[in-house]
Amino acid sequence: MSEKLIVICGPSGAGIGEIVTGLFARTERLVPVVPVTARKMKEGEKDGVGFFFFDLEGWEAMKASGDLLETTEFAGNDYGTSRRLVEEQFKKGNSVLMERELDRAAQIKRSMPDALCVYAEPSAKVLEERLRAISRSELEFSLRLQTAERLRAASGFCDRHVCSDDIEAAVREIEGMLD
Repeated sequence: MSEKLIVICGPSGAGIGEIVTGLFARTERLVPVVPVTARKMKEGEKDGVGFFFFDLEGWEAMKASGDLLETTEFAGNDYGTSRRLVEEQFKKGNSVLMERELDRAAQIKRSMPDALCVYAEPSAKVLEERLRAISRSELEFSLRLQTAERLRAASGFCDRHVCSDDIEAAVREIEGMLD
């Protein structure tokens, strides 16, 4: 396997977390990259464990230098992925695997066109079953289903689409893309 960045994305209920866990378990040269953030460290957190923490000046410098492959803002705080940290893993002979929301995966694809973006989604029937199982109300189910439809429509930039009805089969299919 040559060094590459693999980004897995998909809707709620797709089993993305299980797919990523399965890929890490099966492929030794796949590693995660610790995300970066401009939020303040909480009590008990350590820099480099969970996140690398930057002050706003450092964050803006990373943005200006093009080091951020993608960014997002949540609850007034900035989060992202450092190109430098990904490339450090490439130099070690590793490939990087990450799970990201679709809009963040699109940013990565624009920043690093050679990244392999994989959109995983189960069949309509299985997706509906999974969303019903995790939804607390009919309204929540309806909103999750609408979001899944919107994400599918926007996933055209992804290099590959994988059916995640069977998680193990999806893991094997994605693993085959890495060779």
